Amino acid sequence: MKSIDDAFLAAYDAVLAARWPASTEPVEIRTPYGTTHVNSVGPADAPPVVLLHGGGTTSTVWSGTARALGTAYRVHAVDTVGEAGRSVAGERAIRTLGDQMVWLDAVLDGLGASRVSLCGHSYGAWSALHYAAHAPGRVRALVLVDPTNCFTGFSRRYLLRALPMLLRPTVRRRRAFLEWETRRAALDETWLRLYDRAAAFPAARPLTGPRPGPEELRGLRSPVLLLLAERSRAHDIGRVAASAAALLPRVETAVLPGATHHTLPLAPPPEMDARIEKFLAAHGRDA
Repeated sequence: MKSIDDAFLAAYDAVLAARWPASTEPVEIRTPYGTTHVNSVGPADAPPVVLLHGGGTTSTVWSGTARALGTAYRVHAVDTVGEAGRSVAGERAIRTLGDQMVWLDAVLDGLGASRVSLCGHSYGAWSALHYAAHAPGRVRALVLVDPTNCFTGFSRRYLLRALPMLLRPTVRRRRAFLEWETRRAALDETWLRLYDRAAAFPAARPLTGPRPGPEELRGLRSPVLLLLAERSRAHDIGRVAASAAALLPRVETAVLPGATHHTLPLAPPPEMDARIEKFLAAHGRDA
């Protein structure tokens, strides 16, 4: 019988085989916090786009976006160190926002990417937004997909529903929370098997921290595409949109019809990747 680790890796590889382009290349990058695994797609000399997944998932969730962007861009989908995925945490843990920024610096350095477009979902969007403030010269354009803890806090109901899963992340609790937030949306079974295996993955406690400060956001010069899930239960998308519009100098906002927080980015409406493509065509390349 295979160990949990072997079963997890087999489930991970099954998602890559079923949903990702055959040309996907694995990249391993050494950082001060361990080895970061990246799934890369697209022409090696094309402008780079870095994808950051949300908490509790892996880089494999970006399969549709990688396919959509992979003809015109070099797409790098990153497994966050310390979470379920193929990245291997080192002895030095990511404990602070500063650590997270150093880790992302090292990832971009390892990819040989001096300037990138950053695209993050949920917690990944929180990291991406902080990074754009930390290293503005390295971020051409920023895509935030239903970002959490960036412009407003979480819904109280969402946090209460998530609490049992966060305290003890069993398969049953993770599935129950996912079904509640997505309203029992039909999700890819191959990916769901990986999601279930991640419940037993020896992941570190996710880094949490403050929202970016108002002055940081007002000083952000990178163009931002803010994509909000119409039926998100994570937060009030109207408040998120209003706060972002008041704080960001260059923001374009769209609501993704029918989407919930956790159907993204795995099962988005067609509008999502089409909007990202159009936005990057305008802003994702050096002039």
